[in-house]
Amino acid sequence: MKMHICHLSTVHGRYDTRIFKKQCRSLSEAGYNVSFIVTDGGSNEQVDGMNIIGLKKAKNRIFRIFWSTWQVYKQACKVNAELYIFHDPELLPFGLFLKFKKYKVIYDAHEDVPRDILFKPYLPKILRFMVSHLIEFFEDRVSRRLDMIFTATPFIRDRFLNNHANAIDINNYPIIGDLKPGGEWSQKEDAICYIGDITKNRGIKQLVESVSDMNVRLDLAGLFYPEDFEKELKENPGWKNVVYHGFISRDEANKILKKAKAGVVLFLPEPNHINAQPNKMFEFMSASIPILVSDFDLWREIVEKNECGICVDPLDPHEISKQIECLVTNNEKSAQMGHNGRTAVESKYNWAIEKKKYLAEIKKILRD
Repeated sequence: MKMHICHLSTVHGRYDTRIFKKQCRSLSEAGYNVSFIVTDGGSNEQVDGMNIIGLKKAKNRIFRIFWSTWQVYKQACKVNAELYIFHDPELLPFGLFLKFKKYKVIYDAHEDVPRDILFKPYLPKILRFMVSHLIEFFEDRVSRRLDMIFTATPFIRDRFLNNHANAIDINNYPIIGDLKPGGEWSQKEDAICYIGDITKNRGIKQLVESVSDMNVRLDLAGLFYPEDFEKELKENPGWKNVVYHGFISRDEANKILKKAKAGVVLFLPEPNHINAQPNKMFEFMSASIPILVSDFDLWREIVEKNECGICVDPLDPHEISKQIECLVTNNEKSAQMGHNGRTAVESKYNWAIEKKKYLAEIKKILRD
């Protein structure tokens, strides 16, 4: 009889790339019975043999934290799986409850939550420091009682290891083939792109400002947060060179990447960014285009070691503009950087490698 593994989330969508496309599919392909409980308001469905259980969507964040989590926990108990993997910090108490019931439990930490909280716009600044410390205190104590912590980066892993929890990094590298390599460089346009959440702390304001005096198109795709940030950006002089695509599919992303000469990831220097490894950075590399990224130590190491792009101060629109010009006009060098990035993804920054670690840990935990 197949062993049953159940994923839980109150935040992520049912087709989330890290949870569904990578983890759930990998488990299903390895012969496990897989369920995924989500609170997106959708109906139950079976996709490629995996069970997606849809619960009612929360009306707001408070409702989600105090009601949706309880609904997910109740449904998880009904599923009665051998192993549970939860993906949101608000589910920590319920992960502990499942552990008390003698289930195997894993926390998949996508973010460095305590540092991330320090820059959440929906929290008053006076509360952020206190909330951050409370979450870290609770996260530290719960994590030591769980079977394993999966983390999206080595930095987050080390934080849990220093707290004497069992932890391993399952890096959020791209699936080879998910984003196709671009076409011939001669067919590309004088365009750069950013695909992802559109927020101030991701440096989008500085990016838009940097193209204001350039003959370069910025393809921007994703959703604005908060929504009024869209109005602010549209008043920026650089907006005249922006083509906004909204929320797009993978096929639409491939079309943008095929035309672009660079992918841009200019997160601002906040504690939760400096040691992050944004999936988009590796996805742009996978698409055979050079990357223009923030000049953080970790990111610079990746760029310089693989000769796949340029690092820049994300707070300096003038410097960003200069480096965009360099990438757009120097076709031969940029094409080589794009090739180098693709080679690096194929050899070391890909899900196939992380999948082996992931499945090995799952097997070990179920065996113990």
